[in-house]
Amino acid sequence: MLREVLGEYGLDDAVIEMDTKFHEDLELESIDLVALSGQLEQHYDGRVNFAEFIADLELDEIIELTVGRLVDYVVSCLTSVGGR
Repeated sequence: MLREVLGEYGLDDAVIEMDTKFHEDLELESIDLVALSGQLEQHYDGRVNFAEFIADLELDEIIELTVGRLVDYVVSCLTSVGGR
C-alpha cells in the first residue's frame, strides 16, 4: 500500500525499512498520510483506524512517525480484532 502512495510521486524505488520515517525519509506530507489511511481502512475492512492512531500522537511524534511504528499499530489492531 505504501508503494502505491509512493508510486504517485515517482518514489516507487524508495528503500522502505522499519525505521524509515514518513516525513524525513519519504517526504510524505499529511495529505499523503490521509491517502494511506484510506487504503489501510479499506484493505482491512475498517479494522485499522489510522485517523484515531494519529489523533493520539503529539505533533513531534507524527513528524517522526516510522514505518515500524505504523506496522506495530496495524498488527495490534488486527490482533485485538482477531482475539475478540
